[in-house]
Amino acid sequence: MAVTSITDSELTLIVQTIRSVSSYDFSDYSDKSLKRRFIKILMDCRITTFELVQQLRTQPKFVEEIAKKITVNTTEMFRDPPIWLSLRSEILPKLAKKGYIKIWHAGCSTGQEVYSMMILLNEMGLLEKTELYASDLNTDVIDISKKGIYKYKFNIGYLDNFDKVIRNDINNPLIVRDVPYNKYFDIDQVSDTMKMKEFLMGKPNYSKLDLVKDGNLFNVTFDLILCRNVIIYFNYGLQNKIFEMFHNSLQADGFFMLGMHESILGPYATKFEKRGYYYLRKA
Repeated sequence: MAVTSITDSELTLIVQTIRSVSSYDFSDYSDKSLKRRFIKILMDCRITTFELVQQLRTQPKFVEEIAKKITVNTTEMFRDPPIWLSLRSEILPKLAKKGYIKIWHAGCSTGQEVYSMMILLNEMGLLEKTELYASDLNTDVIDISKKGIYKYKFNIGYLDNFDKVIRNDINNPLIVRDVPYNKYFDIDQVSDTMKMKEFLMGKPNYSKLDLVKDGNLFNVTFDLILCRNVIIYFNYGLQNKIFEMFHNSLQADGFFMLGMHESILGPYATKFEKRGYYYLRKA
C-alpha cells in the first residue's frame, strides 16, 4: 500500500489520539515534519490511518513504538566540523577558567555527539572537571549511547571529521597532531564495530526527557547547552517555549549551540547574542 499523503484532519486525529492515551504531545511539532513521519509509519506498518488510530487506542506498547519512530535520530562523530572547531578555539577555552564545567546535550540521539564532546574535552585537559548530561525522548537511542558500540562501516566516513577537529592544529594548519583513534575507540573491521573506551562510557548522566513537557529535569544550571537539529521539527510557538527553558537553564554567561541551519527567531532572539556558530546568553 503506497501512502503518499495525510490530510490535516487525519494528522489532527492521530496527534490527539496519542495525546489522549499517553503523556506524549506532538501537537506543536511542525505539521510538515509530522506528516512525513506518519506517512512513513503507515507505509512501513502497511496500515491505514484508521487502523493506526485503532492500534494507538488499544495497544500501549504500540504507542511507545510510534513515539520513537516520530523522533529523528540522525547524528555522527564531530558533525559539522566548523562548529566543533568553534568549541575548541572559542568556547571551551573560556569555560576552562571555571572551577567546574556543566554541559547538557539535549536530544543526544545515539550519542556520537556526546562522545565527540568527551574526546575534545579530554584533548584539552578538561574532561575531569566537566559534568556531562545527555537526554532524549527515545530510550532506545539512549541505550545505544550508553553501550558505546557503533557500526564501523557506517562511521568510517566520519573519521575525517575527527581528523579535522582533533588532529589538525588550529594555530598551524601544516601541523598534524598525533592522536590515534584507539586512544578513544577500538575498531574491529571483521565484526564491523567501533567501540568507545570504558573511561568515556561511564561519564555522562543520561535521562529520558521530553523537551516539550519536562523542561530541565536535571535541576542544573549549565555553562553550555547543545540542542542541535531538534528545534527544526517544532513550530514557532514551541520553539520559543524551548528557548525560554534553555535561557533559564543557562548560567548568566552561558553558551548555547543549535544546528548549522537553525536559529533563534522571535522574542528570545533578544535574550541571546549570536556569535558565529554559537549564542551567548544575555543576563
